[in-house]
Amino acid sequence: MSIDVLLVDEDRDVLEIVQTFLGQEDDLEVTSEIDPETALDMALTGEYDVVVSDYKMPRLDGLELCTELRERERTIPFLLFSAREPADVRPAADDAGVTDFVQKGTGTEQYSVLAEKIRDAT
Repeated sequence: MSIDVLLVDEDRDVLEIVQTFLGQEDDLEVTSEIDPETALDMALTGEYDVVVSDYKMPRLDGLELCTELRERERTIPFLLFSAREPADVRPAADDAGVTDFVQKGTGTEQYSVLAEKIRDAT
């Protein structure tokens, strides 16, 4: 059985790279969205198993996206995938109801870590 992932990032290049790497995992089906407001609607109406979101985005950042989902009683696992330092984000992420955090970096190991965190969260 596959895990349906909604991937949200305002940077199209990042979306394509992350989708490519996660798409290589046999058990992950990835849908990507560049607009966080559209992603909110998708998460509320779609059948996704997990949301993976960037932190810094225009109009609606990752924490606000998670908060909106939680306020609408959506308990879907929510992972932040951000270049920010975990210590800088974690307190606010915990308050918003974020399930887990993966730091973006160089190299490809981050995608394996993200895939494992997705599996662990679902």
